[in-house]
Amino acid sequence: MYLEHFGLNEPPFKITPVTDFFFSGANRGEILDALIYAITENEGIIKVTGEVGSGKTMLCRMLLERLPPHVEAVYLANPSLSREEMLYAIADALGLNLEGQRVNIILQTLQNKLEEKLAQGKRVVILVDEAHAMPLDTMEELRLLYNLQVGNHKLLHIVLFGQPELNDKLAQPNMRQLKDRIIHHFGMLPLSQNIIESYLLFRMRTAGYRGPTIFSSASATLIGKASQGLMRRVNILADKSLLAAFVENTHNIDVRHVQAAIRDSELTAPGSAWRSSKTLMIAGAITLGAALLTGAAWWLGKRYASQPAEIKPAATIAAPAAGLNPGNANPALENLPPVNSPLAQVAQKQPDSSTAVAAAAQEQPAAPAPAVEGTPSLLQQRLAASDEMLHKHGKGSASIQLFFTDEVQPARMEGFLKRANGLDKLSEIYVVPIKVNGRNGYRVLYGEYPSSEAARAGMKQLPQRYKIAFEPMLYLLDEATIPASPSSNQ
Repeated sequence: MYLEHFGLNEPPFKITPVTDFFFSGANRGEILDALIYAITENEGIIKVTGEVGSGKTMLCRMLLERLPPHVEAVYLANPSLSREEMLYAIADALGLNLEGQRVNIILQTLQNKLEEKLAQGKRVVILVDEAHAMPLDTMEELRLLYNLQVGNHKLLHIVLFGQPELNDKLAQPNMRQLKDRIIHHFGMLPLSQNIIESYLLFRMRTAGYRGPTIFSSASATLIGKASQGLMRRVNILADKSLLAAFVENTHNIDVRHVQAAIRDSELTAPGSAWRSSKTLMIAGAITLGAALLTGAAWWLGKRYASQPAEIKPAATIAAPAAGLNPGNANPALENLPPVNSPLAQVAQKQPDSSTAVAAAAQEQPAAPAPAVEGTPSLLQQRLAASDEMLHKHGKGSASIQLFFTDEVQPARMEGFLKRANGLDKLSEIYVVPIKVNGRNGYRVLYGEYPSSEAARAGMKQLPQRYKIAFEPMLYLLDEATIPASPSSNQ
């Protein structure tokens, strides 16, 4: 109805998963990459959980598209099957007609087919959507299928996509054998408030819109709060807001249009994961923590690839309550700025919450370094260069985050920059003022790259000193909060 009015080729906010509209921000792209790596390089069952409307099915569809040719996927969209029905569905997907056969015949035929695939250099992965709805007997049969192997090679890989209720189901005593075989866990967080505007504009652009953003900051903020960051709800509210603006014959979405959309939508409170913000924040930290640990060998060639996905995340995340600066374990680098763990780095970009984790997560532009008379210091020079870079960076560009701090220590930062200058890397260092847990600090980035792929490749070229001292991670510049420009007297 409103397509021509806004210059669109198709509806931008339809709730049916269409992979052209896959949003790689908010760590979705990193989770997808980590899933592909885990399926192609590792063994073990993988679990992806998220609230209703958080984008699980879209992620599953993207995984189907992005899997390499040697990986054959069996997609189970309806998990409410008996154990026999599931076996028939898998057999059908593999081109086997076993209707009416006994279970033992089905299992033996499946094993023969899977061994044939393995001999051809192929892998088979079962993707179970809405896995929380799968009966317990069927889940147990899935575990038995996973046990099929030849020598040291598993014949099947399994990925479970489900709502948080899946965790409750797996926590039951009779599910412990299946749970123990889940070696990678990914939790999909809702969109944080500071990324809602980017998401809205991305969907509009994908649908063919070429003008300036039509969602005011206030309207985007209201959509984020009313939807609580769940993608499906964001889409519903954005779609109805466009309709309200069309009816008014205006091209700008304001708060009143979103309010009309909210009244029309009758949104109800989400499930238990929303009621427990602490649980949600921990799940979010586990998400990228698992992604980093799973894909680190692929992206960084570092030690994290061998670590399981659930290495003491709660203890790591609780650290911000006592301050975000654990310091450096390497005595030779004791004068470098504090280094934060990858999980804590993830936490500082998540939605508002009353927990200590979420308090540390809130990021806003911080006050710049104190003014110094005379020639600008290295810190002041890099603050100015960073401000210019953030305002002019290319679309889709990325950087490498070395560390961030929750305190302003100009002398210490100056020492770090002097050492960077000694390594002839000063021009690659960007220092961005931030506010973490209500305290002024700095985010330190390395380099500007045209894409996230280029940034990941750049991690391998980092000075060895930085590889040892820090935990480098991808940082998308499109998601950066642009700080206030440093004044000329700093």
